[in-house]
Amino acid sequence: MGADTEPRNDRPKVPTLEDVARLAGVSTATVSRTLNSPDRVRTETRLAVENAVAVLGYTPNFGGQALASRRSNTIGAIIPTMANSIFATAVQALQETLAARNVMLLVASSQYSPMREQTQLRTLLARGVDGIALIGSERPPEVYDILESRRVPFALLWSAPRASSHLTIGFDNAAAASEVARNVLAAGHRRIALLTGMIEGNDRARARLQGVTEELARAGITLDPGDIVALPYTLDDGEAGAIRLLSRPDRPTAIICGNDVLAAGAMRGARAMGLSIPGDVSVTGFDDIELATAVSPALTTVRVPHRRMGEAAGQALLEWIETGQQPRSIGFPAEFIARSSLGRPPGG
Repeated sequence: MGADTEPRNDRPKVPTLEDVARLAGVSTATVSRTLNSPDRVRTETRLAVENAVAVLGYTPNFGGQALASRRSNTIGAIIPTMANSIFATAVQALQETLAARNVMLLVASSQYSPMREQTQLRTLLARGVDGIALIGSERPPEVYDILESRRVPFALLWSAPRASSHLTIGFDNAAAASEVARNVLAAGHRRIALLTGMIEGNDRARARLQGVTEELARAGITLDPGDIVALPYTLDDGEAGAIRLLSRPDRPTAIICGNDVLAAGAMRGARAMGLSIPGDVSVTGFDDIELATAVSPALTTVRVPHRRMGEAAGQALLEWIETGQQPRSIGFPAEFIARSSLGRPPGG
């Protein structure tokens, strides 16, 4: 066979860990430590390794690492919805915390369906995720049985730590909602109605409803069934719910909403009826997402510790994966934020 017909191998050489170590002037162990735990190496060493990685175009073989460590370097998160920004900040903080340790986050949405959540959980486990982040505590017992039988670390966000065997990272929804009701009462309101999220399978919505109704009961106010409207967390549903409440003969002077999206919809509904806020009706929300200050007047609400929950969940899951020991649950405060959408009742 002539020289011009000799087989050629033009495939570029794939850079190896050894190539990175040679260019950076460090050992392969130091390169591995820098890639997996950059906070454990000196700054100049980390920069030298990062520069070598960039120059060579090196990509760590996480598949090989996973086989060696029996880890996939992935964590799954199942959130109720991606349709609005309620969970976005926490998921972003979780992702950033994991990325700092070269761990990938896989996100799925259950659309508030327990059956869909369980299906997605099984799919994530089949992919070999090392840990799971879930929202809330209420779900069928078999979900916890699956997680515990597989010995997969998992964290429950958005719910208050209780006397529970599970790792919970969140805040007291009932206490936060109770504070909203106290402030509405302090403003002089007595004709009060609620727009709450769907209660079934949603322990956060149930806790907020409980917090409000118990606080009102302490003030001698008992809500009729018609004073409470449960509906999905959307602007259109909030608008329709508010119109329904404000069309009653003895319409409320304040509407306490289960989240900011419902509250923004309620404000839109009130305006559609020619009512002013807070002159004719006050509206409160819950979450303090960006929407709360984008509406006019700005929304009185509860500031939920979204970012702190995401960061803490990432740190706790990584700790559990590394040590094999379940960390302690963590509770954060939620802050009542007074803005212009809450005022005195008409004539008050």
